[in-house]
Amino acid sequence: MTSYDITRFGAIGDGRTDNSRAIAEAIEQCSMEGGGTVRIPPGVFRTGPIHLRSAINLQVDAGAILSFIPAFERYEPVRTRWSGYECYGYSPLIYGSDLDRISITGKGVIDGSGSDWWDAYRRLKAGEAVESPHREALHARNRLLSESPYPPAMAEWDSQLLRPPLIGLIDCKNVVIEDVTLSNSPFWNTHLIYCEGVRIRGASFRNPADAPNGDGLDIDSCRDVTVTECLFDVGDDCVCLKSGIDEDGRRVGRPTENVVIANCTMKNGHGGVVMGSETAGGIRHVAVANCLFVGTDRGIRMKTNRVRGGYIEKIQFHNILMEDVLCPIAINSFYRFGLEGRDAALAGDLPTAVTDGTPVIRHIAINGLTARGARAAAGFICGLPEMPIEELSLSHVTIEMTSDQSEEGGEPDMVDPPLLMAGEGMYIRDACHVVLHQVRVETRQGPGLRLVRVEEEQIDGFTMRRHHAGTEAITRGVEGA
Repeated sequence: MTSYDITRFGAIGDGRTDNSRAIAEAIEQCSMEGGGTVRIPPGVFRTGPIHLRSAINLQVDAGAILSFIPAFERYEPVRTRWSGYECYGYSPLIYGSDLDRISITGKGVIDGSGSDWWDAYRRLKAGEAVESPHREALHARNRLLSESPYPPAMAEWDSQLLRPPLIGLIDCKNVVIEDVTLSNSPFWNTHLIYCEGVRIRGASFRNPADAPNGDGLDIDSCRDVTVTECLFDVGDDCVCLKSGIDEDGRRVGRPTENVVIANCTMKNGHGGVVMGSETAGGIRHVAVANCLFVGTDRGIRMKTNRVRGGYIEKIQFHNILMEDVLCPIAINSFYRFGLEGRDAALAGDLPTAVTDGTPVIRHIAINGLTARGARAAAGFICGLPEMPIEELSLSHVTIEMTSDQSEEGGEPDMVDPPLLMAGEGMYIRDACHVVLHQVRVETRQGPGLRLVRVEEEQIDGFTMRRHHAGTEAITRGVEGA
């Protein structure tokens, strides 16, 4: 495969020179000659937005840093999906649309220089006027969205600046991301939309803890995706599977499906492997195996609500180890965000009518999970009374809550009104066909398991231990209502 070193096109890796033109010319020539590798050699190369072409491998060598210039006006609007809505937003720093056979590889670093974007976002949220160079163009292009029955409020979009991801690919096939370190994204780190045949291996996704909306990898209405041997150390969700939001997501109707996540490490962040809250197109056929979660708020997390619609189904987790997470298992049909301006009954715990917005969660299996030092609750599993979680299986699961009596815990997941728990057991509400096999929960306080409106459960070998009360083995450690 032919290699095109960007220094041959005039690029200078001195950390000061703007190399946008040199990189664009290297990509153009590589594409015109049938494809190949565009090589970033050792050095610090500053650049504006990069738009990929088919049959190109962008290779960032060891010792190379590809650093993006945070001049907002240079990231002109492109077609994308932003928080679940099809729209136009600022161009991702690395963008590709309708491409085939593209790769981003190498042992180097791609730095999104996100701090200027984060600062602008914080100033906007504080009520300060911040110049948004493409504001009027974005409003014009997104006008149809503002006229929909439940649009994203343009004022909210203004306050978000429609910040771009570091990597954003839409409608691309045969995608490879390998070995590279991706850091400091303005918004989500890597966002894949409507992509097929994706292989991500050995990459590191890094954002600081205070980066707003600093997800690691968002897989959005994609199919046939494998993520292996990757490190995620971010301030929001590590890996998040999505499929569009509410009415707009149901209009598109494209699921995320056939996803394998294996041999990965998830550190910090709001969730380790997360599904939702944008579930309108459906999420199915997902396998997660041999992964380590360290210090994430939630470990396994599924979140949706009565307006999201769609489904989460046929999901399997196997051989998962967690340390010092807030809540190892959170499956929540009452996620409190996204209900603003809707009927107040949608947030309530009384049954409502089943509609296109009613989400379905079913066929979930967790086999082989060990969690130690959990802080809030062993599990928070909450279906809807009109649509219970169906066919949930937990097998060979051991969860030990922290013994620290000063631990204040927190929200096992986000419901309204907020629910705070500390050192407690597993709570399951509105579910049917629940199987617990060889499950052990060690609590700091309260029972190991509470079942509320749970039908057709099978409990085999459930054991509870309580720190302050010695050892108590029980066959059915259940409080029901």
